[in-house]
Amino acid sequence: MRIGDFMKDNWGRTIDYLRISVTDRCNLRCQYCMPEEGIEKAGHHDILSFEEIIQVAQAFLNLGIRKIRITGGEPTVRKGIVPFIHELKSTGVEELTMTTNGQSLVELAKPLKDAGLDRINVSLDTLHPDKYKEISRGGDVTKVLRGIEKALEVGLTPVKVNAVLMKGINDEEIEELCAWTVDHPIHVRFIELMPIGHAREMKDRFMPVEEVLKIVPTAVPISKEDPSSVASLYKIPGAMGTIGLIQPLSNHFCGDCNRVRLHANGNIQLCLHNQKTFSIRDAIKEGNLEETLQDILLQKPEGHKLAQGIQVSTNMSKIGG
Repeated sequence: MRIGDFMKDNWGRTIDYLRISVTDRCNLRCQYCMPEEGIEKAGHHDILSFEEIIQVAQAFLNLGIRKIRITGGEPTVRKGIVPFIHELKSTGVEELTMTTNGQSLVELAKPLKDAGLDRINVSLDTLHPDKYKEISRGGDVTKVLRGIEKALEVGLTPVKVNAVLMKGINDEEIEELCAWTVDHPIHVRFIELMPIGHAREMKDRFMPVEEVLKIVPTAVPISKEDPSSVASLYKIPGAMGTIGLIQPLSNHFCGDCNRVRLHANGNIQLCLHNQKTFSIRDAIKEGNLEETLQDILLQKPEGHKLAQGIQVSTNMSKIGG
């Protein structure tokens, strides 16, 4: 139902955060995201045009969405991403952000900022070139680090770095990643490996992110600036940046979930850990988006079913991070 300027689901949660995947394509092949050979890519006619995405975003904004994050795949590989960001920002969205692997951030940070992007999240699981190349299957970590510097320079801040924690792969770098926040205004967020798509084959690599606090005992809890943030925040005394722990498995945050996802193919997904989706292509054509979206929102589940062993087979590259 709609209450005032906000959407409420059947569990009383305010839904004000939309994640939009603009493409299922990516210039990397990260181990936990897709198989080494890649995925079958959607055809051009299978994904929403930028014009259609703007229509959907405007309908969501009319219903009370205040924050939009652009994801992929890798959103920067879609041609025309900068003018799209400019048009999307002109809709009046309160906060417009993007998650990227950072491979093109050196070149695109300033154009994206000038187009209206407010801030950036960068996926980065390791600071070491060889390990980064192995995890991402070919990526260049120096490009990412230079891109983060550029993002800080042009004001795409705060810059958040998302590191998926994987036992036996990058857990030995916890201390190093946390130390990075001391002398740099970088906000490192450790995320638990989720059994979604290809990552289901890596379940032995899972470790709860609360282990970070055992390795960095000097980190102290701090208050969230945004109450709806899924990260529990910590800070090494005197540090410029912060440390975030995101626990979708060991301490899920379903009761505070405020988000909904739009796939590049025009499907709405209400829960990251629930494979059910709803196509809105007909609603786009028929012009009844707001009514359709309100009806869909009422079907948002109370929580995910991972504890019961129910998993999502769709790769993250198709869902959007």
